[in-house]
Formats: sequence, structure tokens, C-alpha cells
Amino acid sequence: MSKKAPNYISTTNACKLCTPLGACLAFKGIEGAVPYLHGSQGCATYMRRYIISHYNEPIDIASSSLSEKNAVYGGGPNLKLGLVNVTQKYQPKLIGIATTCLTETIGDDVGRYLNEFMRETEGTMPIMVRVSTPSYNGTHMEGFHAAVTSVVDQLAEGGETLPGNINLLPGFISPADKRYLSEILDDFGLESTILPDLSDTMDGPAGTTYKEIQPGGTPIAAITSMGRATATIEFGRTIGDKSGGAVLADKHGVKRIVLGTPIGIAETDAFFASLSSLSGNPVPLKHTLERGRLLDSYIDCHKYIFGKKAILYGEEDLVVGLTAFLAEIGIVPVLCASGGKSGKLAAAIEDVTGDILAEQPQVFEGMDFFDISEMAEGLAPDLLVGHSKGYPLARKMTIPLIRVGFPIHDRMGGQRILHLGYRGAQALFDQVVNAILAKKQDDSSVGYSYM
Repeated sequence: MSKKAPNYISTTNACKLCTPLGACLAFKGIEGAVPYLHGSQGCATYMRRYIISHYNEPIDIASSSLSEKNAVYGGGPNLKLGLVNVTQKYQPKLIGIATTCLTETIGDDVGRYLNEFMRETEGTMPIMVRVSTPSYNGTHMEGFHAAVTSVVDQLAEGGETLPGNINLLPGFISPADKRYLSEILDDFGLESTILPDLSDTMDGPAGTTYKEIQPGGTPIAAITSMGRATATIEFGRTIGDKSGGAVLADKHGVKRIVLGTPIGIAETDAFFASLSSLSGNPVPLKHTLERGRLLDSYIDCHKYIFGKKAILYGEEDLVVGLTAFLAEIGIVPVLCASGGKSGKLAAAIEDVTGDILAEQPQVFEGMDFFDISEMAEGLAPDLLVGHSKGYPLARKMTIPLIRVGFPIHDRMGGQRILHLGYRGAQALFDQVVNAILAKKQDDSSVGYSYM
């Protein structure tokens, strides 16, 4: 549902980030790529600041640095000059070009500029992928998915099917999640291409010298072969039919399998069942044992968390996955909020909780934190689940904040949070239970006690 329309138009504290920021992160997950914003310098500066505070890694975002003059006469010359400078300085394999509000508003024809530029440079430039990402047209997740879709659309090629080879489009996940997904796919004996891959580019080891383009990312050769895969698994119950998986299905006939983000037992079971079907192999023993230990911990701690109430917020598909997880451990989601406006959030949440919850939570799209704070007062939640922008509300209500998603800019290790699979659910479960126990201790006049 949508929140009640006020008699004014205002966003106090948005529950989303800007569209080209998401595109930059998607491009950063490609081998040898440099994200490039066609817009003003301030946009690139803001995005770098936000991304660095979460990942604690350097990120360069190039910009065409438009001025007032360019806003009147067009940004074509700046775009071309910037592409030449980036190529000379970084020697990238790919430049991912995302537009901003300014260039979209003035109507810059980026496609025409790039076609002219390629003729002028006679094939001396790296691969260039462009995507339209005005901030007023969505959230950072729309930008992320749009960039992935453009990369697949412009680079993937068809041909003879590669047996045992699959594509995985996991959406916006942490580097730790990506490393775990690679481990899972290897355990099933599947060759895979995961797009994008931030596991090294935004969470790399310390080096003795600074590299202008960090090693890692999905290899371009692997992206090219995605049209020859046996199947594409795509995470996200709200992504719709305009996605990388849909492009691969429509253009190259690659089977598309859409699953929920695998957080918790039920959603992970569905993911593992798909991998077992595609590989012809049973679920490996180590994952069966992890599932069993997770279930055992659910039983051990049920009495501490059953009936507690939670407010969740963030990217739509992350909220859906977290809601499924909280419902299965006995916590009652009372409000699920997102800045996104897919129109699918409420139905997706009902799909994953309909057999568990006696009453569906309130679900709102297009929210900001002013709205969430107003509603929270009457819901009496025991905890908040989401990124760092919810901290002022948690502090005001003196309840725990379980930090997940993006951005996490008031704690270390946001890039290493494991959300997915049985292993990620175990880590989240322990964090949730311990936060509730800590709150109980802090509020007690006695203080410490045995469990």
C-alpha cells in the first residue's frame, strides 16, 4: 500500500538513495570498469562519500563536471573530453556511463554523443555501457538493476549452450554474501557467472601500492558468455520483467528462475532446491548440517524472542527477505517500509509470510524516515531492522537497531555482513537474539543474569 497522501509535498529524510549511485556500484562490480557520471561534479563527490563510509575502500567515480554553461548549451563536449581523460588516466576495460538529474532534465542525447564519439575515436576507446538513471525516477536499487540490465543487454552474446553453467544475478548484496554464494555454487559443482561481483573491488586486501582500478569484478569475457548459460537465477520478488534475467531469456532463450532473496530457512531452501535441480546433485552435507544447526538455534532461543515486534525498512527485496526471516523465528513484523515504489512490496511480503503470520504487517512504499518515525510511536516496536539511517529513531525510542543493508556508516564492517543462506541467517539470528537479551539486561534493575 502507499502511505496516506499529505496536504503538502516534502521529503524530510528519504528512505532511499539516488539512482545513479546504485548504477555506479553495479559498474564497480565489473572487471576493469570505471563508473562515470554524466552530470555535475557534486553528484560524484556525494556518491563517493556515501560509498566509502560503508565499504571503507577507495572508489573513483569519474564525472563530466557540467557547469551552468553546459546546462544551457548541452554537455556533449564535456562528456567526450571526460571519456578521453578517463581512458588516458585509468586504461579501463569498460566505462559505465550513468546519467544524473541535470543531464536528464536538460535532455542530453547521450546515445548520439557516444555514437559520434566512437566514430571520432575510431575504435581506440574501451567498451562503453550507458544507462539512464535520473534520481527523480527511482531509488538506488532501480539504478543498480538498470545498470546490470544494460550491461547484459549490450555485452552478452548467444551461441551453443554451456552445460552446467549458470548465471546468478543476486541483486545488491554484500561482498561477504558474494563470496559465500560462490562457495555454494562450487559445492554444487556448477560453473557460474555472478554479476556484479564487489567481493574484491570493494572489499580487497591491503596492498603495498595503490591501484587506480582495484582487481576483481565479474570478468567481461564471462559476461559475454552469459547468453550461452543453461539458466539464470535472479534474486528479487519485486524486480519485475525488466531485468538482466528477462533480457537473457528474451534475446538468447536462457531459462529464467526468479527467487526471493535467500534470507532464512524457507527462502534458502527454495534456492538450494533450484541449485540441486540444475546441477543434478543433492544438497551437500555441510550445508545440510548448517541448516540443522540453524534450526537447533531457533529452538534454543525461541522463548527469548517470540512475540517481539519489529519495524523493517530499506531496499524492497531486502525487506521482503528480512520479513520472511523474522516471521519464521517468531518475531512479528509490524511495519515494513521502503523508499521504493515498485507496487509489489505488499504482495511479496504476503507471499513469504502468509502461512506464518496471523496478521499481515503494515506495508508502505515511498516512505521517508519522518513517516516511519510518526508511525513507530503507535506500534511500540521492540527493535528496528535496517541500515544506519534509522539510528536516530532507535535512539529516540531506546530500542536496538539491527544494522543490515546499505548504508552502514556508523559501524565498521558493513561490507562483511553475511545475510544470505543458512550461514547468513545464523549470524543474523544470533545478532537479533543478543540485541534483545542486551536490552533486557540494560533495562533490569538487577542487571546480569544467566539465560
